[in-house]
Amino acid sequence: MRLGLIAGNGRFPFLVLDAARGAGHEVTIIAIEEETYPALAEAAARPPAADFHWLSLGQLGKCISTLKRAGVSQAVMAGQVKHTRLFADIVPDLTLMGVLMRLKARNTDAVISGVADALQDHGITLVDSTAFLQPLLARAGILTRRAPTSEEAADLAFGYGIADAIAGLDIGQTLAVKSAAVVAIEAMEGTDEVIARAGHLAGPGVAIIKVAKPNQDMRFDVPVVGVPTIEAMKAAGATALSVDEGKTLMIDGDAIVKAADDAGMTIVGRSLGRT
Repeated sequence: MRLGLIAGNGRFPFLVLDAARGAGHEVTIIAIEEETYPALAEAAARPPAADFHWLSLGQLGKCISTLKRAGVSQAVMAGQVKHTRLFADIVPDLTLMGVLMRLKARNTDAVISGVADALQDHGITLVDSTAFLQPLLARAGILTRRAPTSEEAADLAFGYGIADAIAGLDIGQTLAVKSAAVVAIEAMEGTDEVIARAGHLAGPGVAIIKVAKPNQDMRFDVPVVGVPTIEAMKAAGATALSVDEGKTLMIDGDAIVKAADDAGMTIVGRSLGRT
């Protein structure tokens, strides 16, 4: 199979590329000029070489035509695209303009669902972004050496319902809590900025909750944490992290747990009975 990879920023696209090639698939990569790490082009050139194309975020029509010429019928979206770019940086082509004009809102789900529909209209099906990375999805239970303290456990329990509600409204997927009070809520700024703001506002001892949406579409906007998440927490004085089992991609694998252990933090994989 020839697989399309629509790549945003971060390490996620690198992992998908390696896993897809390891499974024997040929890969055509659409790298977003405003987001994708340049090193992905170098990784794509290594044998077996992947077909690689740089496109601007606004060039949806060219993205579709490039994938169709390559014979792609299935594609994966991997890597973050900053939502704020939709309000500032991109010049949409006619195809993307048509998608945007049909939207009632420009939240993440609406925009990417519209793009997915446009791809499907041209015979390109988006598959789950974690399809090749199942071993990197969070497990349920305490993932670190240290379990949450009673205070941290109480903060996590307090925050889950709020985080689920916010995620269900497609506002954001990260919540910071301390002493049973909401400290910071993610909107468009991203997880690391939320963590930094929480540390500035509340000081050490903040708990971070990262959740999937109640009806998470695994094709896109999957929650992702990595070693940089732990580094951001360490800088902010945050001590506890909760992620949703089976829905959160732990992009650096065991290195995340080691970094948390080294920093004296706790990571909990919330079982998706959604308690």
